[in-house]
Amino acid sequence: DLIMAASKVTPEAMAFFVKHGTGIVCVSMKGEDLDRLELPLMVTQKDNAEKLRTAFTVSVDAKHGTTTGVSARDRATTILALASKDSKPEDFNRPGHIFPLKYREGGVLKRAGHTEASVDLAVLAGLDPVAVLCEVV
Repeated sequence: DLIMAASKVTPEAMAFFVKHGTGIVCVSMKGEDLDRLELPLMVTQKDNAEKLRTAFTVSVDAKHGTTTGVSARDRATTILALASKDSKPEDFNRPGHIFPLKYREGGVLKRAGHTEASVDLAVLAGLDPVAVLCEVV
């Protein structure tokens, strides 16, 4: 996976992620932030049939400062809005082109997943617990 701290994202970084990754850009976040932004899981963990049980929420685009949500600039704007403590639920359109993921408390010690690893790395770097990831093709 390609991984970076959400607070450091730029349009250039997003262009790199989309060019060298699958194009499905995810943002790993703590449950408390997902709750604050009213971003529910796509499916309950009980009903999650995905192999690794990755906790996807509904996808989003930022409502302000974006056009279609697809461009690298729009994706960076959405990610920075997700990472902002000032953002509110009404700042996002649903569905969108960015896929928030719910971090499991306890990090990689509780679930050995990229979601947890990316947030743990951001925290170890002294940054907010929000990270961007994209699978490599």
